Amino acid sequence: MKINIIGGSGFIGTRLSNILIGKNLPFTIIDKVVGFSFPERTRKADIRSLEDLRRSIDRDAVLINLAAEHRDDVSPPSLYDAVNVQGARNLCEIATETAVKKIIFTSSVAVYGFAPLGTDEAGAILPFNDYGRTKWEAEEIYKRWQSEDPKNRTLVIIRPTVVFGERNRGNVFNLLRQIALGKFVMVGDGFNRKSMAYVENVAAFLEHSLVFKPGIHIYNYSDKPDFTMNSLITHVNNLLGRPSKIKFRLPFFLGLLVGSGFDLVAKFTGKKFPISAIRVKKFCSNSVYESSIKTTGFIPPVSLIEAIERTVNFEFIEGNKNDQVFYSE
Repeated sequence: MKINIIGGSGFIGTRLSNILIGKNLPFTIIDKVVGFSFPERTRKADIRSLEDLRRSIDRDAVLINLAAEHRDDVSPPSLYDAVNVQGARNLCEIATETAVKKIIFTSSVAVYGFAPLGTDEAGAILPFNDYGRTKWEAEEIYKRWQSEDPKNRTLVIIRPTVVFGERNRGNVFNLLRQIALGKFVMVGDGFNRKSMAYVENVAAFLEHSLVFKPGIHIYNYSDKPDFTMNSLITHVNNLLGRPSKIKFRLPFFLGLLVGSGFDLVAKFTGKKFPISAIRVKKFCSNSVYESSIKTTGFIPPVSLIEAIERTVNFEFIEGNKNDQVFYSE
């Protein structure tokens, strides 16, 4: 089995590569960036370029597509369509040329938008931003590719919730850093619940899905149990040796006003800030998802509570300052 990991130099791809090495599975990373961890296994290519892909993808390989534009503040916004949608078209065209029979695609729970509690894979598709919209459009492109030869082609679509872990510099890290610095202010009442996904578990499920048979397989991914923001902050404070009580709380409407103010400054200065209106909305919303992953026999290798402890210890207690980091949402 030959495995091509498109966008494999990033956060999830690096963890997945380590798992594949541990199981002696051959793989090649195809990415526009040659990463720090596996330069000798990387072919430089941009998913927006058919010619790049044509030169890079192996015949009859399993394709795992992790490439995406995913931040809240992508500029210009047309990059969402160029990478997520046109990239999917390009990948399917080359897959057909090279007799590829299996594609594993990391989508996102963003396709559901602000979803009702407990949304599973049958949930209504109501994306509220370009990221969620373009992930859904990409899913539809991959489904059309699979439908052209349904008895022989396998499509796996994985929709993770927010992915966190050591070395990531996304929203979860920013939250943990604010707590570690003693600068955290709770916005809202903190009773909203959040589904989270530890990077090691997501990567393990990607590897698990390599054996899936022809057909379309769609799974949400989140690790359980779901924390309320209050319980998450309290646990992190305890890990850091801080008082567990949350001292400062800001009403939601004031937090949204502050976020909108940062948006206005960003618009005129071009500077990006860790606070924005959409991030305040996401922080204060419920995002709890259910999944049928258990039906596949998959068991996450790391519990969620251990994953949080690993991340806090690595980033804020052990003092790992010089390690490679990955920037994402």
